[in-house]
Amino acid sequence: MSPSWGLVLAAFSLAACAPLQDRASRHKLLLVSFDGFRWDYDQDVDTPNLDAMAREGVKARHMTPAFITVTSPCHFTLVTGRYIENHGVVHNMWYNTSTGQKLPYYNTQGVSQWWDNGSLPIWITAQRQGLRTGSLFFPGGNATYQGEQVAVKKIEPLLHKYNNETEWQQNIDTVMDWFLKDGLDFVTLYFGEPDSTGHKYGPESPERRAMVSQVDRTVGYLRRRIQEHGLEATLNLIITADHGMETVIKTNEIHLLKVQNFSFKDIQFELLDYGPNGLLVPKEGKLEQVYQALKNAHPKLHVYKKEEFPKRLRYANNTRLTPLMMYSDPGYVIHGRLKVQFNKGEHGFDNAVMNMKTIFRAVGPAFQKGLEVAPFESVNVYALLCHLLGITPEPHDGSLEVMQPMLAGDSQPGAESGALPPRPGKLQLVVGAALVLGLRLGIY
Repeated sequence: MSPSWGLVLAAFSLAACAPLQDRASRHKLLLVSFDGFRWDYDQDVDTPNLDAMAREGVKARHMTPAFITVTSPCHFTLVTGRYIENHGVVHNMWYNTSTGQKLPYYNTQGVSQWWDNGSLPIWITAQRQGLRTGSLFFPGGNATYQGEQVAVKKIEPLLHKYNNETEWQQNIDTVMDWFLKDGLDFVTLYFGEPDSTGHKYGPESPERRAMVSQVDRTVGYLRRRIQEHGLEATLNLIITADHGMETVIKTNEIHLLKVQNFSFKDIQFELLDYGPNGLLVPKEGKLEQVYQALKNAHPKLHVYKKEEFPKRLRYANNTRLTPLMMYSDPGYVIHGRLKVQFNKGEHGFDNAVMNMKTIFRAVGPAFQKGLEVAPFESVNVYALLCHLLGITPEPHDGSLEVMQPMLAGDSQPGAESGALPPRPGKLQLVVGAALVLGLRLGIY
């Protein structure tokens, strides 16, 4: 190989790692999630700040989360654009069906092999294309992916109190510093409410309504800080959530211990007592016996062999899922050996149920003003994020076309990709010059 040809290849290699746009001309992006914010929570509470976002930007009638409708899997769908069976974060808990070991939600956040399962989240993709990213408490932000971590991150402490409004404002101030002082391009910000309040008191409770007011005040604080820092013209803001919330029904409960002809002695591994979902590994030779005992055990319980699980839910086709799977009708939770689940509100139900739907608001230079769009699936949000950042997405299950109506005219995507059209930077110009020179010298 001639030295000139090697120079051309080196230039190509550098260009492949370059972002599609110069960072100086790129808009910043903030993705905010308020866990468990049901699609209609703004209808029985005065929410002037969320309403202002809708008037000045875009509001979806509702957004359909992926199934199962729980925190970690649904958040990972937002940042990968993959259905849960494809990205593999199938539960809030890490578990090992061979040893029976399980880890709670908080500890699972630090188990990188649970998250790093072949789907690269947008933080890492953006960093590989020349951007700087950050995560504050966002699920998945504490893991390592293919040897890389989010550049700037803040991890919630153990036994973190999610409802501290003062801390919420401090976290917003931290994010503003990340954008302005640390030069970040993209940040994900997570709040654990109104989910915790909905669980404890129920989605129809006055406590939940008070928490929605706190969320709205926080949205107002966030938008004021954006304005005070002069970021209105350069920052796109998206506020969404992972799932909704359903009132738990306390009568005619599902309790597997009381099911006739079923015994936990026939089970090698179970993941139960986590709302309306259950995973079972029967002992060798016991699968059919356990299935027959459970499939008609309760009129509100749906039990399937893995291969027969409803395909529309896009959940079961993953090696991490067990031979027997179950979920219950809205409002009903599944109790295992003992009744240890006493929440008044719960999620994890079929994502077609209206009370599992959630919110989507967006405002900023890329978005239309005063537009309400039709409902869409959360799997499409990733393509929108990549487009707003001007990066080439990883393979995903969503579609930018679904999100296109909400974009302002000069933010419409190109015909062929989910990223903004490339703007020639120094590296691209170098490559162009090298190609011309190569042609003239007859290198190739």
